[in-house]
Order: sequence, then structure tokens, then C-alpha cells
Amino acid sequence: MQNNGWIDSFEKYAQNMVTESQVPGVCMGLAKDGQIFYDNGFGFRDVERQLGVTLDTVFGIGSITKSFTCVAIMQLQEAGKLSVHDPVVKYLPEFRLKNLDVGQITIHHFMTNTSGIPPLSTFFASVMRSLEESEVEDFPLLHDQTDDTLPIDTYEDLMSVISTLDLELLGPPGTEFSYSNDCFALLGAIITRVSGKSYEAYVKEHIIDPIGMEHTSFFLEELSGYENITNLYIKRDRGDHKEVIPSPNWWDTPASRAAGFLKSTVRDMLRYTDMFCKSGLTAGGKRILSPESVQQMMTPYFPTDMVPGQFYGYGLVITSDYYGKKLVEHSGGIKGVAAQMCFFPETGLAGVALSNLELSPVLAVMSGALNSLENRPPESSHLESKHDFLSEEAMHPFVGDYQSSEFGTLPIRLENGQLVLSFLGENYVMRPFAEDIFVIRGFGTDFSARFIRSENHEIVRMAFGGRQFHIHDKKTSGGNDK
Repeated sequence: MQNNGWIDSFEKYAQNMVTESQVPGVCMGLAKDGQIFYDNGFGFRDVERQLGVTLDTVFGIGSITKSFTCVAIMQLQEAGKLSVHDPVVKYLPEFRLKNLDVGQITIHHFMTNTSGIPPLSTFFASVMRSLEESEVEDFPLLHDQTDDTLPIDTYEDLMSVISTLDLELLGPPGTEFSYSNDCFALLGAIITRVSGKSYEAYVKEHIIDPIGMEHTSFFLEELSGYENITNLYIKRDRGDHKEVIPSPNWWDTPASRAAGFLKSTVRDMLRYTDMFCKSGLTAGGKRILSPESVQQMMTPYFPTDMVPGQFYGYGLVITSDYYGKKLVEHSGGIKGVAAQMCFFPETGLAGVALSNLELSPVLAVMSGALNSLENRPPESSHLESKHDFLSEEAMHPFVGDYQSSEFGTLPIRLENGQLVLSFLGENYVMRPFAEDIFVIRGFGTDFSARFIRSENHEIVRMAFGGRQFHIHDKKTSGGNDK
């Protein structure tokens, strides 16, 4: 770690990524055995006042919050107050699905995103109390809402809405992965009921404070006068270009904080990753989790469909063979937030990158640093394609419109002999990777799309971004399934 020759190539790469993506500010830090050996702030926490970012700048961490939620569940299991294999309805008797039996869905299924529940359309109602009217036009995901949408303010509201939705399970519990903010929100409800404290108070008392995370909270007002807090930024579509503008309002969802609304700093998050690398102990010797609970959280239970070879544990993502080592990570993204946390439990190396713009290339910055540290070109990918070429005829069956109630429609078209996926206003070329799996390069890193077939070999769904999308409209029919 003492050889700093890697830094120049990494910083040149990272600065290019940040500049090309118009990211106002990114802070990144690397630690070994809990000791920070590299940190850098690219850009600003406040562009207008030219205030830089540091290790102690507070950013949102988005869905990295899910790992805190799972730490809390594991602590309650250690205390004998629940088991991860208990049915959810044992603690949430109001949890039900219209015309479906939920008795087989366990806490484990919620923690691993394998409940079978598809993406739901609850986000707008959950966040609407904190929305400013002017924000809706900038977020396509909010456009389809109606004037009679009622806000979801409590766990009980959320369960009530879920019970009215017309939906089919993707498969029996434990058989299909589909990322679910709603299931993680309801883990917060279980923590509240079992502990007798609010979810936020429990996490502060049992995780944040014992680890010594001084500038970490669900509520900015709790940071009492602390000024090193980032502004939030969004990209506004101006037709011929996208302009980055400040959008200072922090979204909040009282019923879904357990899914992604913690705020933290790079320094605090490196204290948190160190706890996992030390098998549940803090740097100060306090035990947060037993070694057995840490191992259970880092167990690769089910493929994520986000990247080939990647699995979901409990609120953590595991790649068993990342250039020969076990990589544990999680990302987060929401308005004004892009976050990445990773660590290598066997070597004690950890990294955190936080940004103040959604869909900014923090994952590429992080992987660029890991590559540069090990003398690989920063843009290297650990994914090696098994298929270099598919004929147009072989690509036809994948063309169509894929839908979820969370993200709307994702069209896939055949253009100039390549499959092209449209997602959030951008087009991405899909490169053949393996049978029914394609890889997409976006934000400087690789993602996968996997197509799911029925028993008669027809394509019925696509797994992308951790979610499953049903095929809604097959645009062309040519080509034969193999």
C-alpha cells in the first residue's frame, strides 16, 4: 500500500469521469485495516460558493442504508427477539397481498430481495409529503401519478396500500430475485415493533453511536449546526443538452427510511466497513455483531442479476471472484445521491465514494481506484464475455417493451445490428455476454440484463438493475429461439 505510483493514473481517470458526467462533487476514501491511506475530493459540495468536498462532508448514502437495516435485524436475532426464518406476518399481521398467501414469506426473503414481490408503484406516495411541486417535472418516475394519490406516512399506510394492489408473485418465495424497497421499508416496521423503539432511534443507538459515526443521521437537523453538508444537484433536460442545477430539497419517506435515507460521510462509512472486516468489532473494541452474524450477512444467497457472478446477501452484494478475491459492496442512488461502499473481508481493504448527483459514476471511480491499486488499467472490467457475436436473427426475440410499475417501460430495439436499451432517457448498446445475458456499459461501469423464459422457451421477463420487468409488447417476431 505504500507505493503511490497508482495515484496519478487513477486521479486522471477519475477526474475525467467526473468532468464528463458533469458531477458537481465526489469524495472518495480508501482504508486498510481501518486506517485511511488515501482520500480525495473531486469538485464541490457547493458549486455556487466553491466549497470543496472532504472526508467529513455529509452526503446521502441511499440504499447502502439497507445494510444498516440488516445489521439491526441480526442484532435482534442475536438477542433472541426474532429469527430471520420467521414469517413476516408473525410481526406484521397486517401484511398481506390481494388474493395471495403471504404465510411463506420470511424475514430472510425480505433481506435477500427474494420474497417474489415484483416492483411496486408506492414510491411517489411515500415521498410526496417532502416533494416540492416544481420537482415533479424533472423526475419521469413521478409523472404517472394521479391527483387522488394518498400519501403513505406510516408503515401501516404502506401495508394497507400494498394489500390493495393487483399483482402476481414472480415465483414462490426464495426462487426469484427482484430488488424491493418496499420489503426493506417493512423490515423497518419489524425492527420498530420488536425493539419497542423507532427504527431510526434503534439504528442510532445500536449501530451509529457505538461505531463512532459522528456525522451520520437520518435527520440533518440532528447534526445541529454542522455546516459541512453537501448541496443536492440534478440534471435538467434542456432538449439538446442536460444542465446540472442545484435542487436543495432533501427527499424523505417516513415509512421507507429503512430502504435508503441515511446520511453520512466517507470517514464515518469507512468506520462502518471496518466493523465488517473486523468480524463485528469496532476499532474501539465494541462488538456490534457476532462473527457468525457477519458471515451470514456476507453469504451469497441469490444471484442479483445486476452483474454476472454477483449475489445478494443480507443488505450486501457479494462477488465471490473479483480478480480472485471476495468483494462485498452496496450502492445507493436517489435524487442528489450516488453512493458506493465496498470492502474485501479477507484483506481489510475498504473504499467509499459519495456524490451529490444521482446516476453519477461513483462505481466507476471506485473500481478505477481498485484497478489502479493492483496495476490494472483503471477502466478494466472483471467480466469476460463468453459470446462476442449474435446474428440479427438471434437478437430478434429480445426486442420489445419491458415494464414494471416502479420504472415504467424499458424499450429494447434492434438498431444497426445491435440491441439498444432505453433507460431514463439514455440509450445503451447491449453486448452479448452469455446465453440470454447481455452486458451494458453505463456511467463508466458494466451492468447486465438477463432474459427469463417460460417453459415453452418464450421470453417473458427481463432482469435489469436488480428488478424484473415483464415483456409487455413484442415489437418484432422474426428469429427462432434456440
